Amino acid sequence: MWDEVPDPEPAEGEVLVEVVAGAVNRADLLQRQGFYDPPPGTSPYPGLECSGRIAALGPGVSGWAVGDEVCALLAGGGYAEKVAVPAGQLLPVPTGIELRQAAALPEVTCTVWSNVFMIAHLRPGETLLVHGGASGIGTMAIQLAKAVGAKVAVTAGSKEKLAYCAQLGADVLIDYREQDFVEEIKTATDGAGADVILDIMGAKYLDRNIKALATNGRLAIIGMQGGVKGELNIATLLNKRAAVTATSLRGRPVAEKAAIVAAVREHVWPLIAGGHVRPVVDRELPMSEAAEAHRVLEESENIGKVLLTLP
Repeated sequence: MWDEVPDPEPAEGEVLVEVVAGAVNRADLLQRQGFYDPPPGTSPYPGLECSGRIAALGPGVSGWAVGDEVCALLAGGGYAEKVAVPAGQLLPVPTGIELRQAAALPEVTCTVWSNVFMIAHLRPGETLLVHGGASGIGTMAIQLAKAVGAKVAVTAGSKEKLAYCAQLGADVLIDYREQDFVEEIKTATDGAGADVILDIMGAKYLDRNIKALATNGRLAIIGMQGGVKGELNIATLLNKRAAVTATSLRGRPVAEKAAIVAAVREHVWPLIAGGHVRPVVDRELPMSEAAEAHRVLEESENIGKVLLTLP
Protein backbone atom coordinates (compact mmCIF):
# COMPACT_ATOMS: atom_id res chain seq x y z
CA MET A 1 0.00 0.00 0.00
CA TRP A 2 1.41 3.35 -1.06
CA ASP A 3 1.90 6.26 1.32
CA GLU A 4 2.25 9.85 0.16
CA VAL A 5 5.47 11.40 1.46
CA PRO A 6 7.43 14.51 0.43
CA ASP A 7 9.85 14.13 -2.47
CA PRO A 8 13.45 13.74 -1.33
CA GLU A 9 15.74 16.69 -1.97
CA PRO A 10 19.22 15.96 -3.36
CA ALA A 11 21.88 17.24 -0.96
CA GLU A 12 25.44 18.26 -1.77
CA GLY A 13 26.94 15.66 -4.10
CA GLU A 14 23.63 13.86 -4.68
CA VAL A 15 21.23 13.44 -7.58
CA LEU A 16 17.49 12.82 -7.57
CA VAL A 17 16.50 9.73 -9.55
CA GLU A 18 12.98 9.15 -10.85
CA VAL A 19 12.62 5.42 -10.32
CA VAL A 20 11.54 3.09 -13.12
CA ALA A 21 12.32 -0.16 -11.32
CA GLY A 22 13.83 -1.45 -8.11
CA ALA A 23 15.01 -4.89 -7.07
CA VAL A 24 14.25 -6.95 -3.99
CA ASN A 25 17.09 -8.13 -1.74
CA ARG A 26 17.07 -10.27 1.39
CA ALA A 27 18.13 -7.20 3.34
CA ASP A 28 14.68 -5.76 2.52
CA LEU A 29 13.06 -8.79 4.14
CA LEU A 30 15.18 -8.35 7.26
CA GLN A 31 14.34 -4.64 7.42
CA ARG A 32 10.63 -5.42 7.14
CA GLN A 33 10.98 -7.90 10.02
CA GLY A 34 12.73 -5.32 12.19
CA PHE A 35 16.18 -6.92 12.12
CA TYR A 36 18.10 -4.56 9.79
CA ASP A 37 17.64 -0.85 10.38
CA PRO A 38 18.82 1.61 7.72
CA PRO A 39 22.12 3.40 8.42
CA PRO A 40 21.68 6.69 10.30
CA GLY A 41 20.73 9.61 8.08
CA THR A 42 19.53 7.47 5.16
CA SER A 43 16.07 6.78 3.79
CA PRO A 44 13.83 4.79 6.13
CA TYR A 45 12.25 2.96 3.19
CA PRO A 46 13.46 -0.39 1.79
CA GLY A 47 15.19 -0.79 -1.54
CA LEU A 48 18.95 -1.10 -2.06
CA GLU A 49 19.08 -0.57 -5.82
CA CYS A 50 17.08 0.98 -8.62
CA SER A 51 17.12 2.13 -12.20
CA GLY A 52 15.58 5.27 -13.62
CA ARG A 53 16.28 8.74 -14.96
CA ILE A 54 18.00 11.67 -13.30
CA ALA A 55 15.36 14.24 -12.34
CA ALA A 56 17.58 16.83 -10.62
CA LEU A 57 21.21 17.47 -9.67
CA GLY A 58 22.26 18.53 -6.20
CA PRO A 59 24.97 21.12 -5.58
CA GLY A 60 28.48 20.11 -6.59
CA VAL A 61 27.51 17.31 -8.99
CA SER A 62 29.28 17.07 -12.33
CA GLY A 63 29.48 14.43 -15.04
CA TRP A 64 25.74 13.73 -15.01
CA ALA A 65 22.77 15.51 -16.58
CA VAL A 66 19.01 15.62 -16.05
CA GLY A 67 17.45 12.88 -18.17
CA ASP A 68 20.42 10.49 -18.02
CA GLU A 69 19.36 6.86 -17.70
CA VAL A 70 21.09 5.31 -14.72
CA CYS A 71 21.06 2.53 -12.17
CA ALA A 72 22.16 3.09 -8.61
CA LEU A 73 23.41 1.41 -5.45
CA LEU A 74 21.33 2.69 -2.52
CA ALA A 75 21.45 2.65 1.26
CA GLY A 76 17.64 2.57 1.11
CA GLY A 77 14.68 4.26 -0.51
CA GLY A 78 14.32 2.24 -3.70
CA TYR A 79 10.68 1.32 -3.03
CA ALA A 80 9.55 4.78 -4.08
CA GLU A 81 8.91 6.97 -7.09
CA LYS A 82 11.98 9.10 -6.39
CA VAL A 83 15.18 8.60 -4.43
CA ALA A 84 18.21 10.78 -3.66
CA VAL A 85 21.52 9.08 -4.39
CA PRO A 86 25.17 10.09 -3.86
CA ALA A 87 26.56 10.69 -7.35
CA GLY A 88 29.40 8.24 -6.72
CA GLN A 89 26.87 5.41 -6.45
CA LEU A 90 25.41 5.99 -9.93
CA LEU A 91 26.16 3.84 -12.94
CA PRO A 92 25.12 4.39 -16.55
CA VAL A 93 22.77 1.77 -17.94
CA PRO A 94 25.07 -0.69 -19.73
CA THR A 95 24.93 -0.97 -23.49
CA GLY A 96 22.37 -3.57 -24.55
CA ILE A 97 20.44 -3.62 -21.27
CA GLU A 98 16.89 -2.30 -20.91
CA LEU A 99 16.39 0.43 -18.33
CA ARG A 100 14.08 -1.67 -16.13
CA GLN A 101 16.38 -4.68 -16.11
CA ALA A 102 19.34 -2.49 -15.12
CA ALA A 103 17.78 -2.36 -11.65
CA ALA A 104 18.96 -5.96 -11.21
CA LEU A 105 22.62 -5.00 -11.49
CA PRO A 106 23.99 -2.60 -8.83
CA GLU A 107 23.74 -4.69 -5.67
CA VAL A 108 24.87 -8.00 -7.18
CA THR A 109 27.72 -6.60 -9.25
CA CYS A 110 29.05 -4.49 -6.37
CA THR A 111 28.72 -7.35 -3.88
CA VAL A 112 30.37 -9.94 -6.08
CA TRP A 113 33.13 -7.73 -7.45
CA SER A 114 34.08 -6.31 -4.05
CA ASN A 115 34.12 -9.65 -2.25
CA VAL A 116 35.28 -12.17 -4.84
CA PHE A 117 37.75 -9.98 -6.71
CA MET A 118 38.75 -6.92 -4.65
CA ILE A 119 39.01 -8.81 -1.33
CA ALA A 120 39.39 -12.53 -2.13
CA HIS A 121 41.37 -11.90 -5.36
CA LEU A 122 39.96 -14.79 -7.39
CA ARG A 123 42.40 -15.55 -10.19
CA PRO A 124 42.17 -17.38 -13.53
CA GLY A 125 42.41 -21.13 -13.06
CA GLU A 126 41.25 -21.05 -9.43
CA THR A 127 38.04 -22.64 -8.17
CA LEU A 128 35.16 -20.58 -6.77
CA LEU A 129 32.41 -22.24 -4.72
CA VAL A 130 29.19 -20.23 -4.67
CA HIS A 131 26.46 -21.09 -2.18
CA GLY A 132 23.01 -20.25 -3.50
CA GLY A 133 24.10 -20.39 -7.12
CA ALA A 134 20.64 -19.61 -8.48
CA SER A 135 20.18 -16.43 -6.42
CA GLY A 136 20.76 -12.96 -7.78
CA ILE A 137 24.22 -12.93 -6.21
CA GLY A 138 24.92 -16.48 -7.34
CA THR A 139 23.96 -16.00 -10.98
CA MET A 140 26.21 -12.94 -11.20
CA ALA A 141 29.10 -14.66 -9.39
CA ILE A 142 29.01 -17.58 -11.83
CA GLN A 143 29.18 -15.31 -14.84
CA LEU A 144 31.92 -13.03 -13.55
CA ALA A 145 34.10 -15.91 -12.37
CA LYS A 146 33.79 -17.68 -15.71
CA ALA A 147 34.54 -14.42 -17.53
CA VAL A 148 37.92 -14.20 -15.79
CA GLY A 149 38.77 -17.85 -16.40
CA ALA A 150 37.95 -19.49 -13.05
CA LYS A 151 36.29 -22.85 -12.43
CA VAL A 152 32.91 -22.52 -10.68
CA ALA A 153 31.13 -24.88 -8.32
CA VAL A 154 27.65 -24.07 -7.00
CA THR A 155 25.18 -25.33 -4.45
CA ALA A 156 21.43 -25.12 -5.01
CA GLY A 157 18.34 -26.93 -3.80
CA SER A 158 16.69 -28.23 -6.97
CA LYS A 159 17.53 -29.80 -10.32
CA GLU A 160 15.92 -26.84 -12.08
CA LYS A 161 18.15 -24.35 -10.29
CA LEU A 162 21.29 -26.43 -10.86
CA ALA A 163 20.44 -26.77 -14.56
CA TYR A 164 20.15 -23.00 -14.86
CA CYS A 165 23.51 -22.57 -13.12
CA ALA A 166 24.99 -24.96 -15.67
CA GLN A 167 23.59 -22.83 -18.49
CA LEU A 168 25.41 -19.83 -17.01
CA GLY A 169 28.67 -21.79 -17.02
CA ALA A 170 28.89 -23.52 -13.64
CA ASP A 171 31.21 -26.53 -13.85
CA VAL A 172 30.33 -28.40 -10.65
CA LEU A 173 26.70 -28.75 -9.58
CA ILE A 174 25.92 -29.69 -5.97
CA ASP A 175 22.42 -30.35 -4.62
CA TYR A 176 22.81 -29.32 -0.99
CA ARG A 177 19.69 -31.26 -0.03
CA GLU A 178 21.20 -34.57 -1.15
CA GLN A 179 24.97 -34.08 -1.35
CA ASP A 180 27.76 -32.98 1.03
CA PHE A 181 29.36 -29.97 -0.59
CA VAL A 182 32.65 -30.59 1.24
CA GLU A 183 32.99 -34.05 -0.30
CA GLU A 184 31.80 -32.88 -3.71
CA ILE A 185 34.21 -29.95 -3.93
CA LYS A 186 37.10 -32.15 -2.80
CA THR A 187 36.24 -34.71 -5.48
CA ALA A 188 35.92 -32.03 -8.16
CA THR A 189 39.33 -30.54 -7.31
CA ASP A 190 41.30 -33.78 -6.79
CA GLY A 191 41.29 -33.21 -3.05
CA ALA A 192 42.52 -29.60 -3.14
CA GLY A 193 39.33 -27.74 -2.23
CA ALA A 194 37.95 -24.37 -3.28
CA ASP A 195 40.29 -21.40 -3.55
CA VAL A 196 37.45 -18.95 -2.84
CA ILE A 197 34.03 -19.56 -1.28
CA LEU A 198 31.26 -16.97 -1.50
CA ASP A 199 28.90 -17.74 1.37
CA ILE A 200 25.40 -16.46 2.13
CA MET A 201 24.71 -18.88 5.00
CA GLY A 202 27.03 -17.76 7.77
CA ALA A 203 27.11 -19.80 10.98
CA LYS A 204 25.47 -22.97 9.65
CA TYR A 205 28.17 -23.47 7.00
CA LEU A 206 31.19 -22.00 8.81
CA ASP A 207 32.93 -25.22 9.87
CA ARG A 208 32.18 -27.03 6.62
CA ASN A 209 33.31 -24.05 4.55
CA ILE A 210 36.69 -24.11 6.29
CA LYS A 211 36.98 -27.83 5.56
CA ALA A 212 36.11 -27.17 1.91
CA LEU A 213 38.79 -24.50 1.47
CA ALA A 214 42.05 -25.19 -0.33
CA THR A 215 45.42 -24.24 1.11
CA ASN A 216 45.64 -20.42 0.97
CA GLY A 217 41.87 -20.38 0.45
CA ARG A 218 39.64 -17.38 1.10
CA LEU A 219 36.15 -17.54 2.59
CA ALA A 220 34.00 -14.46 1.91
CA ILE A 221 30.87 -14.33 4.08
CA ILE A 222 28.15 -12.00 2.82
CA GLY A 223 25.03 -13.35 4.52
CA MET A 224 23.70 -15.04 7.62
CA GLN A 225 20.69 -17.01 6.44
CA GLY A 226 22.05 -19.92 8.51
CA GLY A 227 22.57 -17.99 11.73
CA VAL A 228 25.03 -15.57 13.28
CA LYS A 229 27.06 -17.63 15.75
CA GLY A 230 29.30 -20.50 14.68
CA GLU A 231 32.31 -22.42 15.91
CA LEU A 232 35.60 -21.98 14.07
CA ASN A 233 38.47 -24.48 14.17
CA ILE A 234 41.46 -22.16 14.29
CA ALA A 235 43.90 -25.07 13.85
CA THR A 236 42.35 -25.99 10.50
CA LEU A 237 42.42 -22.35 9.44
CA LEU A 238 46.09 -22.04 10.42
CA ASN A 239 47.10 -25.27 8.71
CA LYS A 240 45.48 -24.08 5.49
CA ARG A 241 46.87 -20.55 5.82
CA ALA A 242 43.34 -19.49 4.99
CA ALA A 243 41.47 -16.23 5.41
CA VAL A 244 37.91 -15.43 6.47
CA THR A 245 36.30 -12.09 5.66
CA ALA A 246 32.79 -10.81 6.26
CA THR A 247 31.38 -7.69 4.65
CA SER A 248 28.17 -5.85 3.88
CA LEU A 249 27.60 -2.97 1.47
CA ARG A 250 24.79 -0.98 3.01
CA GLY A 251 26.58 0.50 6.02
CA ARG A 252 29.85 1.38 4.29
CA PRO A 253 30.89 5.02 4.04
CA VAL A 254 29.90 6.79 0.84
CA ALA A 255 33.52 7.01 -0.31
CA GLU A 256 33.99 3.24 0.00
CA LYS A 257 30.82 2.57 -1.96
CA ALA A 258 31.94 5.02 -4.63
CA ALA A 259 35.26 3.18 -4.98
CA ILE A 260 33.46 -0.15 -5.42
CA VAL A 261 31.03 1.36 -7.94
CA ALA A 262 33.95 2.83 -9.90
CA ALA A 263 35.67 -0.58 -9.98
CA VAL A 264 32.46 -2.23 -11.18
CA ARG A 265 32.07 0.36 -13.94
CA GLU A 266 35.68 -0.23 -15.02
CA HIS A 267 35.74 -4.04 -14.90
CA VAL A 268 32.18 -5.36 -15.08
CA TRP A 269 30.38 -2.92 -17.37
CA PRO A 270 32.56 -3.83 -20.40
CA LEU A 271 31.74 -7.52 -19.82
CA ILE A 272 28.02 -6.69 -19.85
CA ALA A 273 28.35 -4.50 -22.93
CA GLY A 274 30.26 -7.30 -24.65
CA GLY A 275 27.53 -9.83 -23.93
CA HIS A 276 29.66 -11.96 -21.60
CA VAL A 277 27.61 -11.13 -18.49
CA ARG A 278 23.93 -10.27 -18.16
CA PRO A 279 21.39 -9.62 -15.43
CA VAL A 280 19.24 -12.63 -14.59
CA VAL A 281 15.67 -11.55 -13.84
CA ASP A 282 13.21 -14.12 -12.50
CA ARG A 283 10.15 -11.89 -12.73
CA GLU A 284 8.90 -8.31 -12.71
CA LEU A 285 6.07 -7.26 -10.41
CA PRO A 286 4.42 -3.88 -9.91
CA MET A 287 5.82 -1.95 -6.97
CA SER A 288 2.40 -2.24 -5.35
CA GLU A 289 2.98 -6.02 -5.14
CA ALA A 290 6.11 -5.76 -3.01
CA ALA A 291 4.58 -8.17 -0.48
CA GLU A 292 4.35 -10.88 -3.15
CA ALA A 293 7.94 -10.20 -4.18
CA HIS A 294 9.04 -10.66 -0.59
CA ARG A 295 7.13 -13.95 -0.41
CA VAL A 296 8.91 -15.21 -3.53
CA LEU A 297 12.31 -14.56 -1.97
CA GLU A 298 11.31 -15.98 1.40
CA GLU A 299 10.18 -19.20 -0.30
CA SER A 300 13.30 -19.24 -2.54
CA GLU A 301 11.11 -19.59 -5.62
CA ASN A 302 13.27 -17.29 -7.73
CA ILE A 303 16.15 -17.88 -10.09
CA GLY A 304 17.97 -14.55 -10.24
CA LYS A 305 16.46 -11.22 -9.28
CA VAL A 306 12.88 -10.13 -8.60
CA LEU A 307 12.14 -6.62 -9.83
CA LEU A 308 9.53 -4.09 -8.73
CA THR A 309 8.43 -1.77 -11.51
CA LEU A 310 6.64 1.56 -11.79
CA PRO A 311 4.47 2.63 -14.75
